[in-house]
Amino acid sequence: MRLLPALAIACAAALAAGCTQEQQNKLGREIQNWTGTDGVLEIYAGDKLVRRFIHVDKLSTALGTDDHQPRAYRYGYGVLDENLNFVVDPGEKKVYFELGGYGNYVFFENPHPR
Repeated sequence: MRLLPALAIACAAALAAGCTQEQQNKLGREIQNWTGTDGVLEIYAGDKLVRRFIHVDKLSTALGTDDHQPRAYRYGYGVLDENLNFVVDPGEKKVYFELGGYGNYVFFENPHPR
């Protein structure tokens, strides 16, 4: 019975080894999209933090309606942390946001989870 989990792990490793790096990244993103994240998105103007969104599940790259080609912006949903304290305070709500492709931003796992 212990052979079955080991065999499953070996098969998964063999499949991953046969994939290109981009395919491996895509698979990792799909798994992460399924399991969810508790991300933080910080937007900077130069070296100054100007906006923070917390409880962001993922950032998505926009695709063209007709040509399905990636666009130069990303979008998602998160709580606008107006006072930058990593806490959802009264009045702070989940909002939709978009980021230009050339913005100065950082997306990372929340160090202060819910």
